[in-house]
Amino acid sequence: MNGVDRRAATACPCPAARDSLYTPVHVVELDLAEPGELRSPGGTGPATPDGRVLALVRLHGHPLGLVSATGSADDPVGLRRALVEAAFSEIRITAHQLTTATVRAPRSRAGGARSSAEPPRISVVIATHNRPELLRQCLDSVLRIDSPQYEVLVVDNAPAGDDAKTLIRERYADRVRYLREPVAGLARAHNLGLAAARGELIAFTDDDTLVDRDWLTALTTAFAEDPDAGCVTGLILPAELETAAQAALQQHGGYDKGFAARRWSLDQPSGDPLFPFTAGRFGSGANMAFRTGLLRAIGGFDPATGVGTPAHGGDDLLAFFRIVTSGHVLSYQPDAIVWHRHRRTPDALPAQLYGYGAGLGAYLAAAVAAEPRLLPALLRRIPRGVRQAAAQARSRTTPSGQRSTRMAALELRGMLYGPVGYLRSLHQARAE
Repeated sequence: MNGVDRRAATACPCPAARDSLYTPVHVVELDLAEPGELRSPGGTGPATPDGRVLALVRLHGHPLGLVSATGSADDPVGLRRALVEAAFSEIRITAHQLTTATVRAPRSRAGGARSSAEPPRISVVIATHNRPELLRQCLDSVLRIDSPQYEVLVVDNAPAGDDAKTLIRERYADRVRYLREPVAGLARAHNLGLAAARGELIAFTDDDTLVDRDWLTALTTAFAEDPDAGCVTGLILPAELETAAQAALQQHGGYDKGFAARRWSLDQPSGDPLFPFTAGRFGSGANMAFRTGLLRAIGGFDPATGVGTPAHGGDDLLAFFRIVTSGHVLSYQPDAIVWHRHRRTPDALPAQLYGYGAGLGAYLAAAVAAEPRLLPALLRRIPRGVRQAAAQARSRTTPSGQRSTRMAALELRGMLYGPVGYLRSLHQARAE
């Protein structure tokens, strides 16, 4: 099913392509249980796309894969038919998938609760930084969630003004708690939200996302079905592919971790020779949830990591790593869907790719600092890991068939810088 995604994405230009030559791809949802309608990501309503379309195929809300087609707004029936045909031919939906999705239909689509037990209260933490319009759209999607037991906290991280505070006071005062973290750093913002959270579970997303209306239901169900799970991550898909830069990031890998549920633990290693250091395969910080008490017990997020610090990232990966190495299970549940707004402009893409690599390098340095006993194993595996990452990056091709060596080089440079960035961030944090 990931192959479907990659084939659709390879139609997108590389970062060097001019936006004027790029044909936007409209992202929609198609539920095979309700094939008469296409919907926009994040529950924003019906969609009537024109031109190229990338559709998340679902059944009773459960994601099955991604397919693409080209159609016209003047012939919506024809477009839907093409997407349905693509779903059955490309995703190869099995009878088992059909049965499982029907039996486990989400509460909001099945008309009843999944369990008679009272669901746990969950806190939703959204860190933001000078993006009030994106924050508004994110909050609107969060507040459409079909779940009675949740609270929403916005952490304003090192803001330049009071835009986020004013937005919440004027539009969401009765439903959203506003917190302010004056020191820059995503990990610091998340830690402030963690300290203030009242829920048994705590979920994190970013201000540039839209969440699915069953996001929290899927997360809480995953925790309920696996008492050993300390962390649950979910599927992250592009909310839009309107520019060449957005398409290039998606083609380069995006945030997609696939459509199959997985779990990782020390007792059941994945077979990956780099496990448990390959925390990037576990999920991403824009869609993660934890048992609140456990996250507090492991110390929350390392403030020397994360966006907004010299480390550039790695706070989420380090938290995943520490959950697994402390003896708990990390579960990936694709039913928990978040739609991410990739950066739109070409000039933002190189910095983002470099930051991804730097965050990975910083995470590895922080992981060794947290678990020094694992240093010998990491040293043995780093050369292989670097070669593997570089090979994977080089294997991604642009529409012209040329390898994206520049993008791979940016990530690799960032990865090599990452440990230095982490040390600088540690020094900066201790000096404050």
